[in-house]
Amino acid sequence: MSSCSDFEHIPVLFNETIDALNIKPDGIYVDCTAGGGGHSQGILNKLSSKGILISLDKDDEALATCRAKSANHPDKDWRIVKSDFSGIKAVLDEMGIEKVDGILADLGVSSHQIDTDERGFSYAKDGPLDMRMDSTQPLSAAVVVNSYDEKDLVRIFRLYGEEKFAGRIASGIVRDRNSEPFTRTVQLANKIASYVPGKARNEDQHPARRCFQAIRIEVNHELDSVQELLDVGPKLLRDGGRMAVISFHSLEDRIVKEMYKEHASPCTCPREFPVCVCGKVSLGKVITNKPIIASDEEIKANSRAHCCKLRVFERIEQN
Repeated sequence: MSSCSDFEHIPVLFNETIDALNIKPDGIYVDCTAGGGGHSQGILNKLSSKGILISLDKDDEALATCRAKSANHPDKDWRIVKSDFSGIKAVLDEMGIEKVDGILADLGVSSHQIDTDERGFSYAKDGPLDMRMDSTQPLSAAVVVNSYDEKDLVRIFRLYGEEKFAGRIASGIVRDRNSEPFTRTVQLANKIASYVPGKARNEDQHPARRCFQAIRIEVNHELDSVQELLDVGPKLLRDGGRMAVISFHSLEDRIVKEMYKEHASPCTCPREFPVCVCGKVSLGKVITNKPIIASDEEIKANSRAHCCKLRVFERIEQN
């Protein structure tokens, strides 16, 4: 079993993200995805003793790592809380905090989770079919694969994995699990590869990649959580506060882009109306018309950065 000291998640777009938050030394900031504390420590380094950083994560190993690292910042107010990021408002309410100066979310699975065999996130490493970011929750990848009916498997493979062979793969899983339940990652990955046409097996990426992504999203309710975070996040910002979100695939990025746009231009009145009558007021503006992406140098140093996109929203209170 890995120890908390092993939880080293290399933060992508580190400098770009810290710069985008436009950190005030005495401000209040929320890192919604603490991970190994990389971005959190970057924020802490910009804060004075009057500033506050609240780091959220639902992974117990990540939380333990951050708590260990907090000893390196004895003069800083670093609050480490177990919570899904969709619960950000509840966490702030509990602390009596109404508004914050910045919110950061580095979405998706961490390097540590992928690289730890027993967490069961990777199709390339043999481990139990798990994929839970919060190991205390009952729903695991094994439960999804072995108990969901064929129609639901097709749905999640298409919706969350954008898998064109969803029907064939779901049918094969349902057929084969009757004789032998799926319990291991490589076992499932090999079976998925056998279900797709020969041409698809010769793609640059493993044929199980999209289905593993889909199962992981289903297990952890990832897109629902992102939607909830993006709905409430900008409303929790002070005037001039910023929200920075890093996404790793098109499903996440689409939610971020659309929710930012909705917060910036919420009016639902028909274009022909001379004045707005719906009463919906803009919360601010999108800072990144195009997402910030990693440099070639960063991608060479950290392959995980090749697909990441950073989008930033700034709160502007209306007079």
